[in-house]
Amino acid sequence: MRRLSVYLHQLEVLLQRGVARIASPELAAYTKVGAATLRRDLALFGKFGHRGVGYDVLDLVHTLRIILGTQQLWPTVVVGAGSLGQALLHYPGLLGRGFSLVAAFDAAPAKIGKAINSVPVYAMEDLASLVATRGVRLAILAVPAEAAQTVVDELVGAGIEGILNFSSPGLIVPPGVHVDNVDITGQLEYLAFHVGKTRP
Repeated sequence: MRRLSVYLHQLEVLLQRGVARIASPELAAYTKVGAATLRRDLALFGKFGHRGVGYDVLDLVHTLRIILGTQQLWPTVVVGAGSLGQALLHYPGLLGRGFSLVAAFDAAPAKIGKAINSVPVYAMEDLASLVATRGVRLAILAVPAEAAQTVVDELVGAGIEGILNFSSPGLIVPPGVHVDNVDITGQLEYLAFHVGKTRP
C-alpha cells in the first residue's frame, strides 16, 4: 500500500507535466522499484495498461485514489499547536491530496480560540464533540512525548481511527486503530549512515 501511494504521487507529477501515457519500466524508474514489482502491485487490484501501450496516467491516478480512499475528502485534526503543529497546519499539500485540516487542539489557554492558517484552535475538552459533528476519523499527533499516550487515549475515546504520530513511538492503541509513526531523527540517522559510508 505504501508503494501505491508512491506511484500515485509520481503519476500526479507526470499528469501536471502533461504526460498522458507511461510504460511500466518508466514509472518503475521514477519510483525506484522494479518494473515487475510495480506490475505485480497493480495486478493485485485489477488489470491496468496494455502491453506496448503502457498506462493511461489520468485513469491510473483516478483508480489509485479510489483504492487508497483519497478520492473523497478526509476531515483531519491536528493535536498540538506548538512549532511542529503550526508547521503542519501551514503545509499546503494536504488539501490537494484529499485531506482537510478542520481543527487544531491544544492545552495552552493562550492558543485556544485563535486560528492558525485559518484553522481554529480548540481546547482538548471540545475534541469528542467536534470529532462527532464533523465526522473526523484521522488525527495528526504533534504533542510532547510525555503527553502522547494520554492524548492518544483521548483521541481513541473520541472515535479517531487513524493517527499520524509525530510524537512518541510505542503508543498503545486498541485493535482497529491504526498508528503510523513519523520518526524524523530516525530518518536523518538513516541518511547519515548512507552518506557516511560514501566517505573514506
